[in-house]
Amino acid sequence: MMIEDIRPLAVVTGASSGIGYELARLAAEDGYDLIIAADERAIFEAKAALEQHGVMVEALEVDLSTTEGVDRLVGVIGGRPVDALMANAGRGLGRGFLDQDWADVRFVIDTNVTGTVYLIQQVVREMREQDRGRVLITGSIAGLMPGSFQAVYNGTKAFLDSFAWALRNELKDTGVTVSCLMPGPTDTEFFERADMMDTKVGTDPKKADPADVAKTGYHAMQKGEGDVVAGFKNKLQAAMAAVTPESVLAEQHRKMAEPGTAKTDTQTYQKPLG
Repeated sequence: MMIEDIRPLAVVTGASSGIGYELARLAAEDGYDLIIAADERAIFEAKAALEQHGVMVEALEVDLSTTEGVDRLVGVIGGRPVDALMANAGRGLGRGFLDQDWADVRFVIDTNVTGTVYLIQQVVREMREQDRGRVLITGSIAGLMPGSFQAVYNGTKAFLDSFAWALRNELKDTGVTVSCLMPGPTDTEFFERADMMDTKVGTDPKKADPADVAKTGYHAMQKGEGDVVAGFKNKLQAAMAAVTPESVLAEQHRKMAEPGTAKTDTQTYQKPLG
């Protein structure tokens, strides 16, 4: 038996940087072999770094917004049992919905929702057959409020937050657990990619450390917890969102995500929902 067949296997998407890379690093430190994927060449730099932990790492540069891309990833898994699936791939999109290019809108929906759900179905069917496995879906506290000037992104995260709980319930009598990581604004390339560097949230200097967020989510997954909100302030905001009218939440989000709202003075900044 080959050594890679002895170690557990973790599959991590969106693993080239940020939360995804940190999730993969935690798994490598725990002795998991890794299959990591992202839609950029930096995934190979991540592979080289993760291999320093003495585990097998396969990297795939692939567009997970497409059925073909997900099929390629499943092909790399090659039927090997997956012990942990961390579905973290995602894209953001700022500015007003009517001002966004449809191709960009479709890409966010297909990456965050369609590709993620398709991958989960393909992998978790096998987990159910094995009656064991851990799933971590990166949702967001953004899914708890209407995302004015991030309407599509927040909508996709609302879907994932809900989907994670539904799938968890469907699998409650099996050895498979589903956890949902719900971070707030995190210090990654997300806001630059989403064209939000002229907004309050995009320029917030107090974003969470992706390593801390990943650690919170990874440990929740290992414990089989249903969901976890990363950070005390985010926990408080999530609780407030549950009792605040949607119209008020939408206006609050507008003040943080509308283009041109970036702070240029020293006024105290209140961290928004992500």
